[in-house]
Formats: sequence, C-alpha cells, structure tokens
Amino acid sequence: MELIEAIILSVLAASTPLLLAATGELVTERSGVLNLGVEGMMIVGAACGFGGALLTGSTIIGALCGIVAGTAMSLIFAAMTLGLAVNQVATGLALTILGIGLSGLIGAGFVGERITPAPHLYIPYLTSIPLIGRIVFGEDAFVYFSIALIVAVWWFLYRTRGGLILRACGDNHVSAHALGYSVLKIRLYAVMFGGACAGLAGAYLPLAYTPFFIPGMTAGRGWIALALVVFASWLPGRLAIGAYLFGAVTILQLHAQGAGVGIPSQFLSSLPYLATVIVLVLLSRARTGGSTAPAALGTVFVPDR
Repeated sequence: MELIEAIILSVLAASTPLLLAATGELVTERSGVLNLGVEGMMIVGAACGFGGALLTGSTIIGALCGIVAGTAMSLIFAAMTLGLAVNQVATGLALTILGIGLSGLIGAGFVGERITPAPHLYIPYLTSIPLIGRIVFGEDAFVYFSIALIVAVWWFLYRTRGGLILRACGDNHVSAHALGYSVLKIRLYAVMFGGACAGLAGAYLPLAYTPFFIPGMTAGRGWIALALVVFASWLPGRLAIGAYLFGAVTILQLHAQGAGVGIPSQFLSSLPYLATVIVLVLLSRARTGGSTAPAALGTVFVPDR
C-alpha cells in the first residue's frame, strides 16, 4: 500500500509541470499560433522562480516571478510573430535557444543553493486516510491548481462566447476578422496565457519538485508538453489523461532502474521521449479523416489596412 501510494504521489508530481505547460500551449494553438518556445519559457521560469523564492523566502512570490518571466518571454515571441509577421516555427526555436542561455545567466548565482519546498495540504483525519489521504488531501497547491486550470480552460473554450471567438481565430482568422474581432489582440492574449503557464510550470520544478536549481532542469519537458497537445487532439480532457500517462512513464522507468531491472539505464531514461515519438506516429497513422488541428495553426495573419 505504501509503495503504491508513493508511486501515485510521484506520478502526480511528475505530471504537474507537463499539464501546466501543455494547458497553456493548447490555448495558444487553439488561437492559431504555434509557439515552439515552451522549453525556453519553462527554463527561464524555473530560474526566475527559484531566484524569487530564494531572495524573499516566499514560494508564492517565486511562483509569481516564474509567471512574469514566462509572460515576458512570450511577449518577445508575440512581438516577432504577431507584430512583425515572422515565421512562427523559426521564432519559437529561437526563443527556446534564448531561454536556455538566459536561464544559465540568471541562475548562475543560484546553483548550489537550496530552499524549503512548497508546503503540502494537511487536513486532520482526512490526510491520514490510508492510500487516498495523501493523494487527495495532501498535495501541494501547484497540483490542485493544475487540475483546476484544465477544468477552467475546458469551460472557457466550450461554454463561453470568448472561447468560441478564440477557436474561430484558430480555425478561420479571415472570417473572424471580417466579423469585427481583433485577431491579433486575441492571439496576443492567448500567447501571453501560454507563456504564463509555461513559466509557472518551470517554476514548479525548483519550488516543489526539487528544492534547488540546476541549468537545464526542465530536461525536455517543454517538448513533451508540445507533443501532448497533439496527442490530445487539442482537447483539454485528453490533455489531462495524456499528461498523467507520460508522468507515469517517467516515474515507472525510475522505479525500474531502482529495482535493478536488467535493462540499460540509458534506455530506461529515454522511455518518456521514446513514448512521445511512438504515440505521435500512431496518432498520425490512425487519423484517416484528416487533421484535427486548428485550420489556421501556424499561419501568419496580417489584417487589411
């Protein structure tokens, strides 16, 4: 029972940054913008989040610093792709490279430092319930927020007028513009939301997952988050399922290494990324009715003047 509980808790912790970052990217892509800079925004959010928490002693301020950092990086992307109509793929890749270098510069003085990780919820009696107590009533605020966020995004996209307008911009930005909606402004807000989520996802790593900062600690999670959006067919419900599945693969390969399974550790460490590739290939072969992606995804929009 204790082993099962420990594994589930580890899966939830490993899945949370994926869910946060992928949720933001889903909203961004639903508006018609493809931002491949998630990894760069996450690692800058990790550096700034840890620095904010270390200097102030507050996890909340650290999380806010991560959100601000991710949003600031997304504004650079928006200025290039929405303001100057630069290619989105090239700009996103450049943003990742910039973020990796910038995080190393920001976090250079934080390497080796440690902070107190984010506190976990404790409710008398309820948290002590065997197996489900710590899982349901003993997580940190990031885990609960990630679940609430994906529910809120689903409600916004499919139950509000604003969500319908955002999806219209992603499916046919010309028609949305003809109806009088500001496509660029809507996409700007979506890009900023995606950057804020990526920054928070990055900040989660040193604030709750591991109480220290090291360069490159995102370890490709931003790329997995991008793949999760495709895996989910741009649907929030499937996104949550995919995030926890990929988190489970990550944790189970660690337990397999600890158990001394006779498989090279390098191969086990590559399993989350190998699973990403396999899933994407299977999905591409299974879609016989055409792509489910927003029709205008990655297409530059220049309004008539």
